[in-house]
Amino acid sequence: MSELLPYYIVIYTFVFLFGASIGSFLNVCIYRLPKEESLIKRNSHCMSCGTEIKRRDLIPIVSWCLLRGKCRACGAPISPRYTIVEALNAVLYLLVFLWFDVMQMPIHAILVCLLFSALIVVFFMDWDTQLISNYVVIFIAILAVLEYFLTDNMLYITDATNHASDNPLLSHIIGLFAVSVPLLLIELFSKGRAMGRGDVYLMAACGLFLGVGGAVVALFIALVTGSVAGIIQKHKSGDSVFAFGPWLSVGVAIAAIWGQQLCNLYLNFVGIGVEQTTM
Repeated sequence: MSELLPYYIVIYTFVFLFGASIGSFLNVCIYRLPKEESLIKRNSHCMSCGTEIKRRDLIPIVSWCLLRGKCRACGAPISPRYTIVEALNAVLYLLVFLWFDVMQMPIHAILVCLLFSALIVVFFMDWDTQLISNYVVIFIAILAVLEYFLTDNMLYITDATNHASDNPLLSHIIGLFAVSVPLLLIELFSKGRAMGRGDVYLMAACGLFLGVGGAVVALFIALVTGSVAGIIQKHKSGDSVFAFGPWLSVGVAIAAIWGQQLCNLYLNFVGIGVEQTTM
């Protein structure tokens, strides 16, 4: 293990820096997608004076700190959220690669990282505008297809001689509908007052990625965290209307890491879990 330590340090350093760079792009997505602006045609610019930001001031995390959160051209304050998004994405990438052994599950780790990036966009975009971009949902759906063909399907094939459980394809398909259909019914019966159609599409794509167990865990976590957030908001402002997408994103992120463990823990708690036996 000690011989591989320098290799791991290099890998994890690269993952953090790459995550911060992707986080910079996520800020562009969060700001431009609701306005249906191009993500690539116009360079980053100051929101106050419109001056194009030079490359030296676009270094993730570092530039904002060096400029003390102000535009170099006009001195207008730059929201710290830009750096928060960059740092959050970088830290999440690092945690994912630490949790899923980079040597054992590199493809799965990469796909989960990309899922987390999409969830960050959903969180802040829905928080600001109560809108969820269809482009982000489609991106998550693509990740779900890749997850099955590049990881789950291969694990099923290689584990077939060890009496592998049901084909994971069924779990992914059921996950597609397990949460999205109930949310769709809520959206239809409430005529959009209790649930938005974007939440339905989001959980369809995420359920396809997570599978049925992970999707249910994600919804449960979202209901708990969303209820707490709603109570706090109601107490502070008296307004009971808030975006549910951010809390669905939190639930999906947790389920992507610990979904199967939490699902098994619950099943064992109620006495219907399947005990693992060794051959």
